Amino acid sequence: MATHRRPRHRSLGGNTARTAATLALAGAATATAFEGVGHAEPQLTPAQVRTRVDTLYREAENATEKYNGAKEKADAAQRRLNTLHDETARRQDRLNTARDALGTYAAAQYRDGSISPTWQLALSSDPDRYLDGAALAERVGDQQTGAVSRVRTQLREIEQLRGAARVELKSLRARQAELKRQKKTVTTKLHEAQRLLNRLTPRERKQVTHTAPTHAGRATTAARPVGAHTPRNGTAGTGTAKTPAAPAVATGSRAAAAVAYAYRKLGSPYVWGATGPHAFDCSGLVQAAYRSAGISLPRTTYAQINAGRRVSRSQLRPGDLVFFYSGVSHVGLYIGGGKMIHAPNPSAPVRIAPISQMPFAGATRVA
Repeated sequence: MATHRRPRHRSLGGNTARTAATLALAGAATATAFEGVGHAEPQLTPAQVRTRVDTLYREAENATEKYNGAKEKADAAQRRLNTLHDETARRQDRLNTARDALGTYAAAQYRDGSISPTWQLALSSDPDRYLDGAALAERVGDQQTGAVSRVRTQLREIEQLRGAARVELKSLRARQAELKRQKKTVTTKLHEAQRLLNRLTPRERKQVTHTAPTHAGRATTAARPVGAHTPRNGTAGTGTAKTPAAPAVATGSRAAAAVAYAYRKLGSPYVWGATGPHAFDCSGLVQAAYRSAGISLPRTTYAQINAGRRVSRSQLRPGDLVFFYSGVSHVGLYIGGGKMIHAPNPSAPVRIAPISQMPFAGATRVA
C-alpha cells in the first residue's frame, strides 16, 4: 500500500530568490522613475521664461485695472453709505425732538383731565374768558395735529433712508468681494512670474527684465521735458556729436507740468494699485502726473482713454496718454521722440521706453 505524502513545497531561494528581488527592485525603480517624470517641472530657456513672465505681467496688469475700478466704485459706495448714515442720524435727532414735544403736550392733557367742554363752560366763573381760552386750545390742537403729521412724515423718510443704506451696503459688499477676487488674481500672477524669474541666474534675469533705458539722461532731446537744458554743442548728453531733431512741444502748460512730474518719478518702484507719490502702477502714474498739473483723471486705463480727445499716433504730442494692448490694459505718458514714461511691471521701475515696445491701442489728449 503506497504511502501518501504531502507534496513538499520548495523554499524560495537561490537563483529564484535573486530573480524575484531583482524584479521587485526594478519595478520600484520604474515606478519611481515614472513618478519623477510625472512631477518634474520642465526646464525653460530664458526666452521661454521671458515670454511666460510677460504674459503673466499683462494678465496681472489687466486684473490690476479691474481691481482699481472695483476699488473706485467701492470707495464711492462707502462715501454714499456714510452720507446716508449721517443724514439718518440728523433726521433721527429732529424726530426725537418732535416726539419729546408731543409727549409733553400729551402729558399736559392727561393732567388737565377729560372734563367735558360743556361742563367746563357751565362751571366757569368767567364764561367769556373760558371761550377765549377754548379758541386758543383749538388752535394749539391744530398745531399739534400738524406736528403729529410731520412726525409721521419724518418716520417715513427715515425708513426710506435706512432702506437706501441697506441697498448701498449690499452694493459695497459686492464691490469688496470683487476687490478680493481681483487681488487674489493679481498676487497669484505676480508670484508665479517671480517664481519663474528666481529660477534664472542673475545675468539671465537681467536679460529678461531689462528692456529699455531707465535713466532720463540716456534719452535724446526729443524725449526731454519742455524747457530742459540742452548743451551748447547740440547734443543731449548721449555722448554723440550728432545734432538731434528739435524737441516736440507739449500741447499746453498743464501737459508740460505732467511730463515734468513723470520725469521726476523716474526710478520709482512699480507697486500694483499705487498712485504715488513714491510708487505707482501704470494708470496711477499718469493720474498722479496730471493731478500735479491740476487735472483730475479717472483711476483706470479703461476710463482714462475716454477722458479726453482721441488723437492718432502721428499726432502725438508730449503729455498725451498712450494706451496699449487690445484690452487697453496699459498706459504711459508720451514725452516725444516716439518715447513715453511709464510704470512697466514689478520687475522694472518707472522708466523711459519706446512706444513701439508694445502693441499700440490708442491715444488721448487731456490738456
